[in-house]
Amino acid sequence: MVSFACWSLPITLLALLCCSGSGKKAFEVYIWSEKHVVEATESWKVNCSTSCENPEKGGLETSMSKIMLEQHPQGKWKQFLVSNISNDMTILCHFTCEKEQYSTDLNITVYQPPSQVTLKLKPPRVVVGEAFTIECTVSAVKPLESLTLTLLRGRESLQNQTFEGTEHEAIAIFNSTALTKNGLNFSCQAELDLRPHGGHIIRSFSESQILEVFEPMQDNQMVIIIVVVSILLFLFVTSILLCFILGQHWHRRRMGTYGVLAAWRRLPRAFRQRPV
Repeated sequence: MVSFACWSLPITLLALLCCSGSGKKAFEVYIWSEKHVVEATESWKVNCSTSCENPEKGGLETSMSKIMLEQHPQGKWKQFLVSNISNDMTILCHFTCEKEQYSTDLNITVYQPPSQVTLKLKPPRVVVGEAFTIECTVSAVKPLESLTLTLLRGRESLQNQTFEGTEHEAIAIFNSTALTKNGLNFSCQAELDLRPHGGHIIRSFSESQILEVFEPMQDNQMVIIIVVVSILLFLFVTSILLCFILGQHWHRRRMGTYGVLAAWRRLPRAFRQRPV
């Protein structure tokens, strides 16, 4: 009985070792990408490799355009140039060694930077205490959930807005009130944060817009302005009438003198003699 127990322990350990080793892969497959987040117009390098010493075949599986740049003499690795990506996708490297095939994949994220950022002030001129609206628009940006629009007054950040969904255009509307008569300089910043996807931050700015702010006029000031404008208008009309009347009077006097001289010259010489 004791001898059986002594023999059973080594047999059990050997069985465990054999079973644990049976689940291990015969070889490994690796994938390396120059970029994990790419712009739609970009091309980049992808490398597929394996630990198998003499793989029978291997390569890169993708629906994108690919060109093999170089490979190992025994086919242990292959490098490809990949391009023409339009949407997020998964690329796959595979190798076959001793009639066994293994593969590994990698997710690629496509982005489109915020190249055009516009800002509109509605209305562009307000009175102190009056409300106005600021509209920031970013067209053709991707991924939208990585975008943040920030309203800036000078260099001061006033408000942020993030987005969700699949739309490529983002619009943010900010409402505010003019509290000072000084002109306010506004701009909009679009920030695309690609760090969660293995990328970097891309920032774009709109052109600055100045909000013209005026103080409300008091009632007495308005009356004074109306009176002054009325007086100036009256003087202007009066001067025009006087110029017209004086011109007509001068014209008649001039024409009257010339008429008497003409009649005198048409008289016979006998009648033109002056009485003694």
